[in-house]
Amino acid sequence: MKRHEIRVVAGVIERQGMILVGQRRAGDRFQYKWEFPGGKVEPDEDPKVALARELREELGIEAVIGEEMARYEHQYPGNTAILLMFFRVSEFTGEPANHVFESIRWEERQKLTEYDFLDGDVDFVRRLARGMFRSAAGG
Repeated sequence: MKRHEIRVVAGVIERQGMILVGQRRAGDRFQYKWEFPGGKVEPDEDPKVALARELREELGIEAVIGEEMARYEHQYPGNTAILLMFFRVSEFTGEPANHVFESIRWEERQKLTEYDFLDGDVDFVRRLARGMFRSAAGG
């Protein structure tokens, strides 16, 4: 990892064939854009530990972080490069509650491309919608 790079983790939370996505609040950077729940990894923090922490803070759930589905770099104009890491989350306890988003929504993977996602998530969303990642249930 490059020293100047920011590490960001995102959880692909699945339940009964649906995936949970969140919309950024009005007034936030990239307001109203959709994203997968997650956030920044602290220095010397394990990415899976960071994602579990973020999901606890954002949704109030205790999640079992599964395999890493994808990782790649993205750079927003005028900003530091971001290393995005997407992890499967197919087990969690508690009912996801919206603590930080404008709204949260369970959606079918094929319909995710209809949402206005953050630029850094768009390629992953297209691949997910096309079924390039098997669901945890094997579908």
